[in-house]
Amino acid sequence: MAQEIITLECTEAKAAGVPASRYMTTRNKKSPRTPNRLEKKKYNPFMKRHTLHRETK
Repeated sequence: MAQEIITLECTEAKAAGVPASRYMTTRNKKSPRTPNRLEKKKYNPFMKRHTLHRETK
């Protein structure tokens, strides 16, 4: 299957006024399980806790 490289960016960093943490990962482009933007809980080193990261364009 076709894999695409995506960027996950923290959703809570802008509201807190700290730099946004970003992670690079891959996802299956044609998977019916992920039709929308991917969301994962990842560690944000600037906020020192796990936050929700959402796929960016």
